[in-house]
Amino acid sequence: MKTETMTLNMGPQHPSTHGVLRLVMELDGENIVNCTPHIGYLHTGIEKSMENRTYHQVIPLTDRMDYLSPITNNLAYVLAVEKLLGLEDVPERAQYIRVILAELSRIASHLVALGTHVMELGAVTVFMYGFREREQILDLFETATGVRMMTSFIRIGGVAADLPAEFVEKLQDFLKIFPSRVDEYETLLTNNPIWLRRTRGVGLLPKEVALAYGLSGPNARASGIDWDLRKKEPYCGYEKFDFQVPLGEEGDVYARYRVRMAEMRQSHRILTQALENLPPGPYRSSDRKVVFPPKDELHTGMEALIHHFKLATEGFSPPTGEVYQGIEGPRGEIGFYLVSDGGAKPWRVRVRPPSFLNVQAIPAILNGCLIADAIAAIGSLDFVLGEVDR
Repeated sequence: MKTETMTLNMGPQHPSTHGVLRLVMELDGENIVNCTPHIGYLHTGIEKSMENRTYHQVIPLTDRMDYLSPITNNLAYVLAVEKLLGLEDVPERAQYIRVILAELSRIASHLVALGTHVMELGAVTVFMYGFREREQILDLFETATGVRMMTSFIRIGGVAADLPAEFVEKLQDFLKIFPSRVDEYETLLTNNPIWLRRTRGVGLLPKEVALAYGLSGPNARASGIDWDLRKKEPYCGYEKFDFQVPLGEEGDVYARYRVRMAEMRQSHRILTQALENLPPGPYRSSDRKVVFPPKDELHTGMEALIHHFKLATEGFSPPTGEVYQGIEGPRGEIGFYLVSDGGAKPWRVRVRPPSFLNVQAIPAILNGCLIADAIAAIGSLDFVLGEVDR
C-alpha cells in the first residue's frame, strides 16, 4: 500500500483563487488531507500609510482595500472617525444616502461573487447576467459620485454631494427590474441538477467551526449564525428599515449561495424603503471645524475659504482616545480600530477585514474534499485579496 502523499501548489497565479493566493495542498490520491494558505503577494502596508495621512486623506486609501465594495470601506472608516470626534449631528438625509449606496454596493459585490463562482464551475451565462446588472449599479455610482468604483464619496460628517434627480430616476428604474433578474439567476441555478451536485455537501463549515474561526457575514449566516450588525448594532438608521436576515443551516457551498441570493432581495427591500422615505435637508454636518464647507461658499466667504484651507493643509485634531467601529459589509464585519494621540493624523489604524478571516477558514472547508471540489469551496467564501494583504 502507498503511504506517501503528494504536495500540490495551487496559485498564486491560478485564476480561480480570487486573487494572488497560494494554496499548498497535501493530496492522498484525489483527496485533500491538508491545505495551507499563503498570503503576502499583494502586500500594500495600507494601515501604515493611513497613519501618515490626515483623517480626510485616509478615505481614498480605504477604497483600495476591498475594491469590489469600496463604499462600505469608506463608511466603516468614516463612522469610526465620527465616533472618535463625538460627531452626532450627521443629517438624516446623509444617513439615508449612505444606506442607499451601501446596499447598492452589497448587491454589486454579491453579483461579482455569484458570477465568478458559477463561471468557475462551467456556467458562463450567469456571469454575463450578473455583470449586466452590476454595470447598471456602477452607472448609478457614476451618476451620484462622478466615478464608477473608487468613489471616496462618503465623507466625515456626511457625503461629498447631494444625490442628483437623475440618480433617483435611474435607481427607480433599476429597482423595478432587479427582482425579475434575481429570478433569472435562480431559474438557471437553484434547482439545476449539475449545480446541486457540485455544491450540496461540499465545503462544509459547521456552526461551531465558523464561530471558532471568527467568520461573519454570509459565510457565518449560511452555517446558522444569526449575526448581522445592521440588526444587532444598528448604524446609519438601519433600525428604521424593515428587512430580514437570511439564514442557512447546512454550512455548505449551496447554503452560502442561497444566503447571498436572499440578501440581494433584502437589499432591494431596503433600497425601496430608503428611496420612498428619503428626507429633504442638508447632506453634511454643519461643523466647519471638521467638515469641508460647500464649494459655492468659497467664492464669497472668507471664513469658508479659511476653513477649507486649514482642513486641506493641516486637517483636524480629534481628542485623545481609541475607538472601534464595525459595519456589515458584503463579506462580513469590516471594522476600523483607531487610536488618536491628539494630533492631526491617526496614531494607530488597525482594520478588521472579513476576507482575512474567510481565507483562514480555507483549511477547514477543504480538508477531506476532493481536489475537483476545491474551486467550488474556495469561491463560495467570497474573499478579496486586496483586503487580506493590507
